[in-house]
Amino acid sequence: MRCQVSVLYFARSAELAGLRSETLSVPRQITSGQLWEEIVKVHPRYSGKLLPRLAVIRDQVVFAVRQEYVLLGDQLLVLQPGDEVAIIPPISGG
Repeated sequence: MRCQVSVLYFARSAELAGLRSETLSVPRQITSGQLWEEIVKVHPRYSGKLLPRLAVIRDQVVFAVRQEYVLLGDQLLVLQPGDEVAIIPPISGG
């Protein structure tokens, strides 16, 4: 079974996705790694590059699902319709 979630993009992820938010249909029960793959596959590849745009930040990104941090990996998520999934790449400052 699938549900609609709001995906929010911040910083570099927004630049790569070309938008700040969107609604996606994803499986209700999914690992955080599988959720990342669902999100990545809806965005086109760079012209002439093999990787989808968002794939370049995979090792640097953290999710926030319902405002709780989630690392990419095998963590099982049980999503509800309307949940927010924030894509948070590293943010530098000084």
